[in-house]
Amino acid sequence: MRRADLSAAVQQRLVRLPPPHDSHYGVVPVAPPESGLILTSIAARHRAAEDALAKVDAYARSLHDPFVVSRILARQEAVSSSAIEGTHSTLDEVLASEETQDEEARAEVRQVRKYAITVSRFIRRASLLGNDVFSTPMVRRLHRRIMQDDPDYKDPPGRLRELSVWIGGRDIAYSIFNPPPADAVPDALEDNVRYMRADGLQGVQQSLITRMAVAHAHFEAVHPFRDGNGRVGRMLLPILMAADGRTPLYLAPYIEANKPAYVEALKAAQQRLDWPAMIGFVSDAVVGSANELFTTRGALETLSERWMARRAFRRNSSSVRALALLPQYPVITIARLAQLLRVTYPAAATAVAQLEEVGVLTERTGYSRNRVFAAPEALSILNRPFGADPILPET
Repeated sequence: MRRADLSAAVQQRLVRLPPPHDSHYGVVPVAPPESGLILTSIAARHRAAEDALAKVDAYARSLHDPFVVSRILARQEAVSSSAIEGTHSTLDEVLASEETQDEEARAEVRQVRKYAITVSRFIRRASLLGNDVFSTPMVRRLHRRIMQDDPDYKDPPGRLRELSVWIGGRDIAYSIFNPPPADAVPDALEDNVRYMRADGLQGVQQSLITRMAVAHAHFEAVHPFRDGNGRVGRMLLPILMAADGRTPLYLAPYIEANKPAYVEALKAAQQRLDWPAMIGFVSDAVVGSANELFTTRGALETLSERWMARRAFRRNSSSVRALALLPQYPVITIARLAQLLRVTYPAAATAVAQLEEVGVLTERTGYSRNRVFAAPEALSILNRPFGADPILPET
């Protein structure tokens, strides 16, 4: 970390790190700003993001269950956020292991599955508790849940780090940013948690998007854990939305697709306290993620119409009701379908057989028991690269 890259205000927060890195300095982050920030340079981007959030909220209210919009997105979030950190799995693998509760799946798949389940649970909790959900123990629980299946993690998951860490570079001499020494982490993390609770002026003088951006950049600057900080920090973004009473958007796929811009925005905030740079990036991420959501939903609705045209389905039959579920459950077992439709296993099996006949579902295991079925045309839409046009089957 070069001192010349740091603003004067950040340089004042430098402290010498303990051995064996005592020839280097870390930054004890200043507490996040609570007053209103000047956003003139990014005003249009910020307004566009606020409009996008309002549009998503209106869409969610039109659904019977607002969280149905989140099931697949939460799993895509888990896949993308983990991939940024080098833990790779596919959406198909995660959905299949979730259906079968396969504990012999690859460690990476189990870890990503745990991430998806964790973020969904904490979002529901945040929607009930509001900003009171945020506390240091809550952040530690988040870390513990998503890191407990990581075989390479060297500390007990959830424990605040006791070692010095750095961001970027193959070693500390080439780092981009050095977080504070371990003994400063508890107080710095508490600053972050207090800010997310929005008990101060930020609750009235800053927008949700501003608070998301500042909280995220500050959390990553604190870097409270030995590893997994990126995953926890990205998970906190949709939780912040839910705590504010908004429909959560999942920003990790956008971040993964725009990683260089993300890194530059973080550097600007952490090295120079250039908060508008980070707020601008988060604004773009909100707009891009909302657009992706509506593009995906539109493609899935068109696909459902084309599925319906493939045969004369009996009105309100289990097959028709199953078609409505498949965009949210594109990998499914007969037992799960029976549970979701509240029908008998034989009725669900009949529906699956009819959908197999018209190419909506395919069996993936080749087994006679514990079979898993997939809707490959839906998965093609869901699995496409971020920002790519959906590919729909011919009518």
